[in-house]
Amino acid sequence: MRVKKKRLGISLLIACLAVLVSVSLWADTPKVGYPNLAKTKEIVIKRGFSPEAIKCIECHAQKTPGIVESWKKSRMAHAGVSCYDCHVVPKSSPMASQCEGVKNTNIYTSPMVSPKTCAKCHPTEVEQFEKSGHARLAGKPTEKLVKLIYDLEGGGFIGIPKRDTRNWASRAVSCQMCHGGKIELGPDHKPIKNTWPQSGIGTRYPDGGIGNCTVCHTRHTFSIAEARKPEACASCHLGPDHPDIEIYYESKHGQIFLAEGEKWKWNSAPETWEPGDYTAPTCATCHMSGIGALKTTHNVNERLKWDLVHKKSVVRSGERGDGEKGRKLMVQVCANCHSTLHTQQFMSSLDNAVALYNTYWDGAVKMFNDLKAKGLLKKDKWSDGYQELMYYLWHHVGRRARHGAAMNGPDYAHWHGFFQIFQVYKDMQAIYQYRIKHNKIEELSTVMSSAPY
Repeated sequence: MRVKKKRLGISLLIACLAVLVSVSLWADTPKVGYPNLAKTKEIVIKRGFSPEAIKCIECHAQKTPGIVESWKKSRMAHAGVSCYDCHVVPKSSPMASQCEGVKNTNIYTSPMVSPKTCAKCHPTEVEQFEKSGHARLAGKPTEKLVKLIYDLEGGGFIGIPKRDTRNWASRAVSCQMCHGGKIELGPDHKPIKNTWPQSGIGTRYPDGGIGNCTVCHTRHTFSIAEARKPEACASCHLGPDHPDIEIYYESKHGQIFLAEGEKWKWNSAPETWEPGDYTAPTCATCHMSGIGALKTTHNVNERLKWDLVHKKSVVRSGERGDGEKGRKLMVQVCANCHSTLHTQQFMSSLDNAVALYNTYWDGAVKMFNDLKAKGLLKKDKWSDGYQELMYYLWHHVGRRARHGAAMNGPDYAHWHGFFQIFQVYKDMQAIYQYRIKHNKIEELSTVMSSAPY
């Protein structure tokens, strides 16, 4: 026993000397970069909260105890970041107001926290996020689809007045919840017209911030583990037009997650969450997480080749990413668990599926152009059978086929995808041939508006 203790003591002494030597070498070697450490010889860590922060915590512990309990479990709280640090804004901020606890003081707060606040501590993550499809691009539909959102879904065409609260309802409870929208403020600098808190990932804030970090890192715990689980993506990436969570659960990756996910390690630090912590990838693993030689990114476009969302699939470019580079990066992700041959074969099958869909779409466009040239299309596309089917061809069945192929979901690639694509296409052909033959539009559309599902 004494011999063991003596050996242990010598081992500890050697280890301590090694640490001292490495620290000394680090101090004398300025070329070594540690970007997350302050550029100072002295690092001071202060515990505790300011009197103002404590006042906020005590007040909200009484009024909104659920919020405080969530915050207490967060890494924010452990790092000494409080309500005060995120919600206090300058008096000059367009979002500045005063809650009851700070009335008649020089402290101004905002219930809304934009990425500009998050960037104070997470500048790299916010910069990456702002370049992604989750930011500015995600918020565009609520700005562009005005006729669909207000005149049609909002009941404008049946007589509901514009700007009537009923006219906004569809936007607030649906489109905006995922895509985000522009937050509007009243005279008191508080949000109005249901533009908040129904705030999706592409929300535009009055201070110029774009994006909503809490869509994935739910306030006020801001859990990294939650954001790594597929459920974090499921509230938006589901349904008839992009059933990504359903496709994931059907895939072999999803099957392993459902069977074993409860045993996985979800809380590893960024850049250290690697195979071994998990035995199959989640959405975050492939699209965002550090894995192998790849660093963590909050730009979900970075590792993608194809645009699988729009009418025709093209290799990504410009604000949608660099598709050729994206394919190479995704291959690097796959290489952590699969052979080169396996990955090449899978990517080849995806490319072929995209080419097949694009052929159908090109045919649909040719028929559309013929009908348009002959004046055989209705002005209202939503009461025109051909145009309605053309919408479903890309927005529903076409997306499902492409996403199913990309994420290894055979049922969605086939029965919900290509099987329905050819049926929709044949119906479009029949409408086209009737109009061309008779030089007129059929009196009553035979298309079911509930859509191919």
